[in-house]
Amino acid sequence: MTGIRELAAQLRDVLASSDPALSSGGLCAEISEDLAATEKACAAARVRYAARATECGEHRKRGFADAHDWMARSAGSSAGEAREELATVSAMGQCPATRDAVLAGEVSLAQAAEIVRVPGYETELLEVAKHESLRSLKDKARRKRLEGLDPDELHAQQRAAREFVHWKDRLGMIRFRGALTPEVGVRFVNRLDRETDREWRAARGEARLESRAAHAADAFARLFDGVGSGKRAPTDLALVYDLDAWVRGHAHPGEVGHILGGGPFPVAEARKLAVDAFVKVVLHHGTKIDTVVHYGRRRPALLQTVLELGDPPHFDGVTCAAEGCDRRFGLQWDHKNPVANDGPSSAENFQPLCYPHHTRKTERDRAAGLLRGPRKERGPP
Repeated sequence: MTGIRELAAQLRDVLASSDPALSSGGLCAEISEDLAATEKACAAARVRYAARATECGEHRKRGFADAHDWMARSAGSSAGEAREELATVSAMGQCPATRDAVLAGEVSLAQAAEIVRVPGYETELLEVAKHESLRSLKDKARRKRLEGLDPDELHAQQRAAREFVHWKDRLGMIRFRGALTPEVGVRFVNRLDRETDREWRAARGEARLESRAAHAADAFARLFDGVGSGKRAPTDLALVYDLDAWVRGHAHPGEVGHILGGGPFPVAEARKLAVDAFVKVVLHHGTKIDTVVHYGRRRPALLQTVLELGDPPHFDGVTCAAEGCDRRFGLQWDHKNPVANDGPSSAENFQPLCYPHHTRKTERDRAAGLLRGPRKERGPP
């Protein structure tokens, strides 16, 4: 296939000699999108040809005993990434629609890897891959995978997979990697996120512009030292269960039973946790509570619980409501119809927005004359 090699060389030459400064912003955006699709198609073709080459033992002729090492050296990636790519391309044989989308440059190999892990939901997840972010696809694919597992078996696997390791990097920084079971991990990240938001607000007040990751590091250190600021939240963990499953003692297929933000969890284990004062249990009959209304800015506790659950039937928490945004941290509850315009504090009038999108929404409301009074700087709750 010398034609492919010649075209690839021509494309590289064109790209190397191109100058984005000579094009308009709109044309640059269109070219960037075209190149993104081309890059995805090229990656799929690269792995397909590499797979055939390794079958023929070509990597050994090039001085590599391991095919993944050869692929990694050629692509400038890692052997682990090469192994994942080969596995994905191989699995796409069972997902023809995904294979066609990858070859056409519509979805990436990373997106395909999520889809092929749950081939029974290929059509649904392929639509997500085409129109939403990789993070959103991962969340939905993970939920589908976990729904197919027995909660007790899943919890046993999670217990067996827990770990915490640490090491020093080249700068002498202490780095670590860990995996915690949901009942432990969700409580930890909820506390860490709250303390990170406090660090973020304090930094803005002092005009210190740093990344959220940097603030999270400071928050982690404060929590470890037991000097975290602010009041402790009423709960650290929310357990969401169908009422019938809770009474019965186990969940049937289709019944919701999970840790909010952590996935499926056995009813028996949830009952043990429920005695903790900082664990909240939400029992429901599969319908959304949307009749709690309060006029004023403050949200009643029941309404706050309803909002944090997310929509039925999954009750899997909330993400930023802005189209195309999938942020889950630092969300603020925005009144669709502002309080200053007599909007109520009801479930129907609230939407979760990240700080950037909340700021833009506020500016639009102000421009539309829906707000009164001086502008106030806002930060994460």
